[in-house]
Amino acid sequence: MTSAPRRLLLCLLGLLAAPGCATSSRKVPDEPRLVLPATAWSPETRALHVLRRLAFGPSPRDWDAVRHLGPEAWMERQLWPERIADEALTRELEALPTVSLSMESLVARHPPLKDQARELGLRLESQEDREQLTEMLGPDALPRRVDEELRAQKLLRAVASERQLQEVLVDFWFNHFNVSAAKGPVRWMVSSYERDALRPHVFGRFRELLGATAHHPAMLFYLDNWRSAREGFVPRGKKSRQDERPPGGLNENYARELLELHTLGVEGGYTQEDVREVARAFTGWTIDKPRHAPAFLFRPAMHDGDTKRVLGQELPAGGGQEDGERVLDLLARHPATARFIATKLARKFVSDTPPASLVERLAGEFQRTDGDLRAVYRALFTSPEFWSDDSLGAGTKTPLELVASSLRALGVTTDGGPALARAVERMGQPLYRAPSPTGFPEHAEPWVNTGALVQRINFALALAAGRVKGTPVELQTLWPEPPAPDAAALLDVLAPRILFEPLSAETRATLLTALGPGDVRRAVGLLLGSPEFQKQ
Repeated sequence: MTSAPRRLLLCLLGLLAAPGCATSSRKVPDEPRLVLPATAWSPETRALHVLRRLAFGPSPRDWDAVRHLGPEAWMERQLWPERIADEALTRELEALPTVSLSMESLVARHPPLKDQARELGLRLESQEDREQLTEMLGPDALPRRVDEELRAQKLLRAVASERQLQEVLVDFWFNHFNVSAAKGPVRWMVSSYERDALRPHVFGRFRELLGATAHHPAMLFYLDNWRSAREGFVPRGKKSRQDERPPGGLNENYARELLELHTLGVEGGYTQEDVREVARAFTGWTIDKPRHAPAFLFRPAMHDGDTKRVLGQELPAGGGQEDGERVLDLLARHPATARFIATKLARKFVSDTPPASLVERLAGEFQRTDGDLRAVYRALFTSPEFWSDDSLGAGTKTPLELVASSLRALGVTTDGGPALARAVERMGQPLYRAPSPTGFPEHAEPWVNTGALVQRINFALALAAGRVKGTPVELQTLWPEPPAPDAAALLDVLAPRILFEPLSAETRATLLTALGPGDVRRAVGLLLGSPEFQKQ
């Protein structure tokens, strides 16, 4: 099978030959406490590896910081993000007011179009009425602003945050506990889900993170648990639009994904009967006013109060809401969960096929510390496997990582607007809209098919040419001198400033066929689209 870098190089060759194809607060230690394994790598290679894995790629500022502080001190600092000032990002996020609103306020200020049309006596089925509604409301009141600002804040954080590891982990854990804004009212819940259920817990204990996602309306609606009730339950009273009452009947969707995707893993030793028993334990975990003021609610009348048995553990009758909490306790401390989470973290930060020895050590640390995620990260980042040659450049950037790392490498600013989000989507990653509960792919192969690679190169060329709206690119910092007399000299200067590592002879030869003297922007774009820049 053709490797991803080789395939990208072939794609570059094709593009150059046919240009028209572009279609808790703990005290932070004053001194670094991380002890890293010895390697034969140069200081530059160590810095690049750290910034590829614990950040959205190197920026000139972070590159200097890692070189000055050393990887140990920089990594230790990133493990305590609450102590890192991030005022510049905070000011940028003030331009995105919807991302700080409660779910109720979001729905009130940006209600569904069908509700707004109903109040104005218009029909969405009519093109004329839709145009009239859009004109009457203005862009600020439309629901799409919620989506646009949600995506913008993610891009801004990835590009500009000083708390780079936190942003990498928030992205990782969102994908692990995936919900999609494409499903009904979840679009008004996702901002709170990431802000309130995920972000505060990514350096805490896994049980806290698991519980926060289990209680959040976004998860309850996305996996249909808000509808799940004991057999024979019949809602009483007339259903109103302000207080939607779910129908009766057991729904196993959340229970199944809780076991398979969130905790034990598909090989975690559970049975279909366990899925059913877990679903029974979570009956009654529902949402109050899901489409208007969503909030977690436990409805005793919906709950199956009989005895249950999960993974051999009995839940006595009459447990109520605590049935679900006991299941979460059991799963968070299960050895299979420790192995599953260890495997996913090792896959994310080391390689698509992490060594079994590393997984076992991380699982042991997970169990020893009762799921202290910060302790597990520390064990991972100080492991010999993380610093091995097999890990160096072994991953491939996701579309989000590619876009963010491109901006960071060039040192440019962005408003995170729709043009940038569309670029990520064209490469196959519609932000907050992964098509299934599994989230986006966690390994390289799906991201490097020929069509996706062409989109990557097209984005890189457009960015360098200044054609991505909201993301102006000034290249003086990369190339303050007059244009080089020849393409070779141009690459000699630009490649280390963009790639932070040498350009391979094969890629260099390919690029030289496409560059003329002083063709700075094209050179920048081709370097951003090169196989070397795709490496993670």
